[in-house]
Amino acid sequence: MASISNKRLAKELASIHEHGCPEGIKLLQADDLKTWFLSLEILGESLYKGEVFALRFTFGPRYPIESPEVVFVVNDTYQAPIHPHIYSNGHICASILGNEWSPVLNTSSICLTLQSMLASCKKKERPEGNDRYVKTAPLSPKNTHFLYEDDTV
Repeated sequence: MASISNKRLAKELASIHEHGCPEGIKLLQADDLKTWFLSLEILGESLYKGEVFALRFTFGPRYPIESPEVVFVVNDTYQAPIHPHIYSNGHICASILGNEWSPVLNTSSICLTLQSMLASCKKKERPEGNDRYVKTAPLSPKNTHFLYEDDTV
């Protein structure tokens, strides 16, 4: 019998294949129901105009009750955006991935939120303590206890 997680992910993936992703978002790879890659382009006039980023979604067995692990891909092709809530290792400090997660959210709504977060950014800069965090960060950002106190960027 398929788990709730697998049923939900199969439904989300079928919807993406049937209806596509929101504008500026593309499914790059979803070979299974555990790890997906999506690209993210920021629309309109913004500091990130013309830049494309990639996100890796890793879904645990308790999705959608628990949020997926979502990170910006950092490799030879992609880099994490320079943003006050995104560390250079790709970890994202966003409340919807932590204490404000809701099972009604999905991959598209997460991408739209991150797209909006980047589009509204006024200054490209790394989070305070980026170098220290990256040196000591756990492999999964879900093992970091972020403080969500600055929603102005």
